[in-house]
Amino acid sequence: MHVIVATDGSPQSLAAAHHLTSFADPAKITGISVVAVIRPLASVAFADEISEDEQHEVGEGTGSFRAAAQRAVDAVAAVFDGWGPPVGRQLRSGSPAAEIIKAATEHDAGLIVVAAGGRGLSDVILVGSTAQRVQHYAPCPVLVVRPAPRPRRAARPEA
Repeated sequence: MHVIVATDGSPQSLAAAHHLTSFADPAKITGISVVAVIRPLASVAFADEISEDEQHEVGEGTGSFRAAAQRAVDAVAAVFDGWGPPVGRQLRSGSPAAEIIKAATEHDAGLIVVAAGGRGLSDVILVGSTAQRVQHYAPCPVLVVRPAPRPRRAARPEA
């Protein structure tokens, strides 16, 4: 079975890759493709919040969108180093959901791994964006890895 692992450069997409290694049997996976999608004419830079080569502030000194996406792909691919199956790296351009689905179709994938809430602005966007579209239209099962719950602040006692 071939697995597509999508990254948007967020820590959540890195966590999704780690999650796959926590339960999957590498002997049953024939290959992994780590995919990042750059939106053409994007007004917001591709996030590279996960590469360890250089720590950058988003949009500050990161070079091109393509370079940031490549660093993110490399960081996620590194999760699978020594784990088992061969890992391919892909940078694509277009709609993230459409390109992830195309990659799955091209590789006859048996699973897509995608993070929910990597770069969304609210809970509605987190649940209703790329992950939801991939789930709806994918040609194979989709593992959506949700963000870890944020710790709640303790209520302050009234004075």
